[in-house]
Amino acid sequence: MTNICSDNLAESRDFYTKLFDFSVDFDSDWFVHLISKNKKLELGIIDRTNEIVPKNFQNNPQGFYVTFVVDNADEIFKIAESEKFEIISEPTDTFYGQRRLLLKDPNGTLVDISSPIKDFEF
Repeated sequence: MTNICSDNLAESRDFYTKLFDFSVDFDSDWFVHLISKNKKLELGIIDRTNEIVPKNFQNNPQGFYVTFVVDNADEIFKIAESEKFEIISEPTDTFYGQRRLLLKDPNGTLVDISSPIKDFEF
């Protein structure tokens, strides 16, 4: 399970549930627990200033990104556009066989959304 620090739990919850196969398992004023419909993937969203987050880690994220591998990055792109989410890079084919879309979540986290290119060979 990955936890993302947030300044706005509701906005973050909506970002991830609208784009991905997550449903809300727990929702409070300090923590939201999301779980995929097949129960194989979990994502936590925690209030950045909550006492259980060490002070030195309550800053905006930097030096990492979260990747979600999906069946079709172009479909996620359409949702992101319609929801007016911040798009860093539209879907493009990469040299390593993925179609890749980059978004910025409400907390400043870079979100890489990739789907395998069918029949790709190195």
